[in-house]
Amino acid sequence: MISSKIYPQRWKIYPPQPHLVAELVRTFGLSPIMAQVIINRGFHDLGDVRCYISPESENLPSPLQEFPDLEHSLNLLTDAINHQEKIAICGDYDADGMTSTALLIRAFKHLGAIVDYAIPSRMKDGYGLNNRIVEEFKQENVQLILTVDNGISAHQPIALAKELGIKVIITDHHDLPLNLPLADAILNPKLLPKNSPYAGLAGVGVAYILAVTLAQKLAQLSGLTKQLLELYTLGTIADLAPLTGVNRRWLKRGLKFLANSDVLGIQKLIEIGGVNDQKKTLNPEDIGFKLGPRINAIGRIGDPQIVIELLTTNDDEIATARALECNQVNETRQKLCIEITDEAINLIEKNYSHYKQDRVILIVQEGWHHGIIGIVASRLVEKYAVPVFIGTYEGDDNEKIRGSARGIEEYNIFEALQYCDDLLGKYGGHKMAGGFSFETKNLSLIKQRLIDFSHQLLLPEHLQTLVKIDAEINLSQANLILLRESEKLQPWGIENNTPIFCSRGVKVIEQKLTRNGEHLQLILKDNSGTLRCIAWRKSDYFPLPPTIDIAYKITLNEWQGEKNIQLDIQGMKPS
Repeated sequence: MISSKIYPQRWKIYPPQPHLVAELVRTFGLSPIMAQVIINRGFHDLGDVRCYISPESENLPSPLQEFPDLEHSLNLLTDAINHQEKIAICGDYDADGMTSTALLIRAFKHLGAIVDYAIPSRMKDGYGLNNRIVEEFKQENVQLILTVDNGISAHQPIALAKELGIKVIITDHHDLPLNLPLADAILNPKLLPKNSPYAGLAGVGVAYILAVTLAQKLAQLSGLTKQLLELYTLGTIADLAPLTGVNRRWLKRGLKFLANSDVLGIQKLIEIGGVNDQKKTLNPEDIGFKLGPRINAIGRIGDPQIVIELLTTNDDEIATARALECNQVNETRQKLCIEITDEAINLIEKNYSHYKQDRVILIVQEGWHHGIIGIVASRLVEKYAVPVFIGTYEGDDNEKIRGSARGIEEYNIFEALQYCDDLLGKYGGHKMAGGFSFETKNLSLIKQRLIDFSHQLLLPEHLQTLVKIDAEINLSQANLILLRESEKLQPWGIENNTPIFCSRGVKVIEQKLTRNGEHLQLILKDNSGTLRCIAWRKSDYFPLPPTIDIAYKITLNEWQGEKNIQLDIQGMKPS
């Protein structure tokens, strides 16, 4: 009997383009399969393909030409350094914000600046620069505030800073509000044309440009570039920034540097995170699944100062201690995540048909941890293929709700929040994710508003997980040769997705749940070969029917010194 728990999916298989494939095979020596993958990523012109294969070959415009306020920012910082005026960085509590803060602390100290920092508390303050931080900076005689990974919506705190005679530079990458704050300078890639190579920068990318151009202006770049590029690489991948434009070019170098990092704290994270220390180049998965979560966990349920110390110290003992703290907090985060996800699924399953009709999920529960619910929202989107808004109550009186949202491809979380503008307190985000707060009394009104918005945007067929497939191949073609060719085209990631292939009519030879009962281990066979597979968080698909179609990424499983191809299942359908 076919399992009823194989949720319906939309498989979009890119159309084969044999003539263009043949041209790329002839010109660049690619395999036909990888040539098709590159075409699927939108590269048809031979010059564009050449830059994609070798990002270093592209001529980049100077950041000074692209960012209108960059030169003024450099002048403000140069004056502050020359006059020994105190500079204060206001960061954020996610991996992007913390790596940005650490990057600028390292750069400014190298350049002789007097520098301090503050990161708002996720639990007490919420996101971004606030009046309390501005007032504390004033008391500490700060004369220049620099925001990183936040600030673009901080109108009131920035107005207060200006009233108090403090200069403000905003560096951010979040979506623009209708009116920009009255800062002295604003650096945000969202202000650039969409085709700019700098358009996809995360907050740490903007901080990297600012630090490098400032060091160049002061003729003090020597000894600084490698450590800054490593922090940029860590933050960019952990923040799920698009791996396009300069991100692709710089990350290709940065991933090589990380394997032998100049940043002591990164060395310790690599050791504790279980990254293979024999690697000559790290890949985005090493950061996304091993290093990034240990940093993000601190921002979610710990004290961001731990990460800042980890990434700025040159003391071996301190770096080891802070890395161990990151690891311990991440273990706690994992347990909380499982608990809250299970509770959320139980709530949803009671009214699942209603949520499908609503085309959006909004759930609120007392006692859920603010720092975890964003991850839970992502898990729920993965499971149900519906935009998810998840919140928990604030304070003893439960009069406020604070939450996180995650979207699907056809949706826009930031626009959904804007649609509820008059009912919300603070909110922000972008197309795929956001955060919000509102008064509990508005809950039913916001739910109806989100349902209305979702019905305007989404059709019923959108509420099935979308799997984009590069090519249909047989299992024998999913081999080490294809994987190695794919690895040469790293980094893969957001907006440059890891190749996904499909094979149809494969037989399920063996299926079992992992020891913790969460994942599904498979041995699958077609007419060409047999391969081991892993289906993460797909335990509710068990047992599978005898024959299925699969969509997958090709990975290398390393266990007890042996390396074998393993398929990472992205989608399944009954054949």
